[in-house]
Amino acid sequence: MSVSPAHFSLEAVIRPNILALQPYRCARDDYKEGVLLDANENALGHSIPRSLLPSQTISTGSTSVDLLESDLHRYPDPSHDEVKSRIAHLRGLPGPEYIFLGVGSDECIDLLMRICCAPARDKILITPPTYGMYSVCAHVNEVDIVKVPLDVEGGAFAVKVDEVHKAVSADKSIKLVFLTSPGNPTGTLVPLSVITAICEDPAYNGIVVVDEAYIDFAGESNSAASLIAKYANLVVMQTLSKGFGLASIRVGAALAQPALIQILTNTKAPYNISGPTAHLALAALSPEGIAGMQQKASQLITSRASVIAEFDKLQPLGLGHVLGGNHANFVMLPILKGGTGEGAKEPDNTRAQWIYKNMAEQLGVVVRYRGGEYGCKGCLRVTIGSPEENKTMLARLEESLRATLPE
Repeated sequence: MSVSPAHFSLEAVIRPNILALQPYRCARDDYKEGVLLDANENALGHSIPRSLLPSQTISTGSTSVDLLESDLHRYPDPSHDEVKSRIAHLRGLPGPEYIFLGVGSDECIDLLMRICCAPARDKILITPPTYGMYSVCAHVNEVDIVKVPLDVEGGAFAVKVDEVHKAVSADKSIKLVFLTSPGNPTGTLVPLSVITAICEDPAYNGIVVVDEAYIDFAGESNSAASLIAKYANLVVMQTLSKGFGLASIRVGAALAQPALIQILTNTKAPYNISGPTAHLALAALSPEGIAGMQQKASQLITSRASVIAEFDKLQPLGLGHVLGGNHANFVMLPILKGGTGEGAKEPDNTRAQWIYKNMAEQLGVVVRYRGGEYGCKGCLRVTIGSPEENKTMLARLEESLRATLPE
């Protein structure tokens, strides 16, 4: 497969100081065995008594590891190629050289901005409503933000490709375009044809970043990972936090062609992924772990449909139709003014905020208020929980809706 697009130059996108960077290297990059006296580790081992932490054995699919006997006194593998290889295999990529591991996708977001965007000069483009960390990282790195809001008509939340083209044509300082698929908070997929169109836009010599945190709930055929072999200006971000249910260990991945992956690797902090984290990731990415993820994702998808059907029953109480694409493990629903008077069918931020706070503070159910985001007036984002959690949430939501229904 030929590499595209012809107009793209990675060297023109990456900051010159990053291209010239001599990456941090340690002796362990070259020598992993023997009498290891290179890294000033505590040669007598870790200090955790066995009595405080009983055996914690993890099967990684090929071996079993007892965490207390796993060289905790040593710095971890700098590269974690086995973890990368398993992700590459899962996503249909040639090998570990196509994978960068980060402390969650957030590290990938931050690193991409730091390698591409000069502070107070370069910009990113986002498509609100979207994930909030793009803006947070941009502000931390003194990077300006160009916004091309999604088309929210009828709850479509579609990328306006023509508007993105106009923006990147008018402003050559835009180095990164962030797309979220499935969207957060919208749950809407970005069609691969849209991603392809932006990658191939001759007016744009930057990088397209597709955040696929929720892709395991949407189907592998919808992943832009299938486009990486062709497009040198594409990064796909994924995570073990959502479908794999491992939010606590903070493992994210950037998938891209090797030249860009190498630049990310050169720039990251050394040893960013801990040894215990890597062991857990290997277990999750074993055949048994992947099968478990797929089974639970399927169960949550079924539960999602059931919860949406229950939401529909609450419409007489002033609950609107679920918005967005529903391709994630959450749904977004508008709280309406309610009643029979003027504006009864209009979304209502005041009522939504009251319900959000009442459910959290009085009824013990925490959802997410999203009414302040573009196109999300009056909206709550609700994660699909366990069957018992869903039952409780629906009962508490109904109670709160009844308490705020106009006379």
